[in-house]
Parts: sequence; C-alpha cells; structure tokens
Amino acid sequence: MANKKVCVIGMGLIGGSIALAIKKEHHAEITGVDVDKNQLRLAKSLGVIDVCAESLEAGAKEADLVVVAVPVTKTVNILEKLQQAELKQGAIVTDVGSTKQQICASADFSEQGVTFIGGHPMAGSHKSGVQAAKPHLFENAYYVLTPTNGTGMNRVIQLQNWLKGTSARFIEMAPQRHDQVAGLISHFPHIIAAGLVHQVRDAGEKDGMASQLAAGGFRDITRIASANPIMWRDILLQNKEMLLQLLEDWKIQMNKMELLIEEEDSENILHYFSEAKSFRDTLPVREKGALQSFYDLFVDVPDHPGVISDVTGILAKNNISIINIRIMETREDITGVLQLTFRSETDREEGSRFLQQSLYDTYLAE
Repeated sequence: MANKKVCVIGMGLIGGSIALAIKKEHHAEITGVDVDKNQLRLAKSLGVIDVCAESLEAGAKEADLVVVAVPVTKTVNILEKLQQAELKQGAIVTDVGSTKQQICASADFSEQGVTFIGGHPMAGSHKSGVQAAKPHLFENAYYVLTPTNGTGMNRVIQLQNWLKGTSARFIEMAPQRHDQVAGLISHFPHIIAAGLVHQVRDAGEKDGMASQLAAGGFRDITRIASANPIMWRDILLQNKEMLLQLLEDWKIQMNKMELLIEEEDSENILHYFSEAKSFRDTLPVREKGALQSFYDLFVDVPDHPGVISDVTGILAKNNISIINIRIMETREDITGVLQLTFRSETDREEGSRFLQQSLYDTYLAE
C-alpha cells in the first residue's frame, strides 16, 4: 500500500494506537485531525501522525482510509460532515465506537462512491490520551466489524488488511447484534457497578462504617464505575432500547433472588450460586473481551521493613512497570499480601516469573 494516505480523526488513545498500528504495517502517510490543536501537535511530535490537518475536510479529502476515533455522540456528527465533504472515490470510512446501530444508520456514503464499515476494537487502557498510544494495544483483542447489507466482502478484507498491524482478532456482526452483546457484557455491567457504588454511598451517609469497609474487595469489583462518566452517559443513551430490555431482565433475576431469600429456600439459593460459579469458571481467563482487563498479581510478602521496595525493585531492575499497588494485608508475624496491577498480560507473566525467581509466592485471583 505504498503512497497510500490515512486520515485519523481524534487523537486520543484509540485513534493514536490505530495510527501507530497502521504505520507499523504499511507505508502510508497518516494525517491527524483533532479540535484540540495541542493534542494534534503532540501526536505529530510523538511520531504518531505525519501531518496535522487544518480541518476535517482537508484531512479526509485525499485519504484512502478515514478512521473516526471520537466519542459515540460526536461520531454521528463527524460522519454527517464527511457525507457533505469531498472524499476520494473508493475510500473506506470506519469508526471505533462501542455502539453501532445509530452510527451505522447515519452513515450513507453511497453517493460518494465511498464504503462505510462500522468498527469496535474491544480494548482499552488505564491511561488515556495520544501519549499513551501503543501499536500493540489491540493485540489478541476482539475487533468487531459491522458491515451492513450491500457491503462487499472484498471491502471488509481491505479494511482488515489496513488494520492488520493491530494484531487483533476480527469478527463480523450485524450492528443490532453487536449492540445487544456489548450491552449485555459491557454497557450493562457499568450500570450495575455504578448502582452498587451509589447504594454504598447512600448507606455511608447514615453509617460511616459502610464506606470504610467498602475498601478492598468492594472497590475491586466496582472498578468500572470509575470509567469516564461522559463517555458512559453517551453510550447508554445510544444503546437505549437494548439497555432498557436488559434492565427488565435484571429485575426478573433480582425478584427471583428476593423470593428465594424471603422463603429461606436454601437449596435453590445454593443452586443459584453454584450455577453462576460453574458458568463463570468456564469463561476464558487469558482472552481479552468487551470489558477492560485488569492484570492483577498477588504476592505473599514477609512482614519486615522495606519489603515493598524489595518487590518493586525487582520489577524495576527488569524494566517491568506497574500501574497500581495495594497492600491487602500486613499484620505482625504473618505473611502480608501485595496486589500489583500491570499494563498487560505479558508484563504480569514476566513480573511473576522474576518475583518467583526471588522466592516470592505469586498467584492470580480466581
């Protein structure tokens, strides 16, 4: 694909990582577009893009591939502007939004001789911004493509070839099916996590001990409630119908449990939890899914001064970074536990290996 041109609209983590992945695989000129000119200049200085476009229209005009990497509500607006712009005949336009029905319905480029194929790379990071962009961000992650009726298979293959450098696992879904599945395993859990946090906050206003004891495990299981509130507001509104149905289904589940507890039905309560455990235990452990993975490692440490710096020193010596550390348990005369969070599965595996070589016991959460 020599001398080809790519336009990436949105210089954030996802847009920047896609730009780097394309650069890795193809000899293409990457033009960046962003309303934040400082972010645009930063992307160029970091080598993520080659050219800073003065405008959306100028950046997309000669591009063979246009990647719209902005929040979902802005994606629709950007696509509307692109449909009014002069685009290259035969170009492909794609997006990265985590909802697809509204976006795909709004994208009609047929009169311009341009193909739109919806996309959703199911990967992310604990960091944000183009400075955190990495070409391997999507490695082994699912990358959903949502071609609509009339999209030729050759065009889908062309887009996959453009995105080959992501090393992602491409799957195809209809936009409606995507929103149903993503709603169930990604969007809806964010509602539940936020609801649990609200419940503890409300209880904590009456009894401060509730908030105090919500540290540790509760904080871990509600991690996703710390995600970007604006982004999740927009996602929920765009996937409204699916989420309303999921909320109804959830009420049925909770009414069922309410009845079991009320009737003290120990056998069926046990069955409910046993079935949940059995199904969860069959889920893939090391594969990336729709929810962002947390690469945690637990380390048993002896109770002596400086043990934390000993552990972090071993990792630093081997150029392994951690993004979070938490002391789970340290009491006199017993083994303590450190919870280390890494950027990737590779970093976690390497960290565990080096720590074990230094005679530390490490393990993963089940």
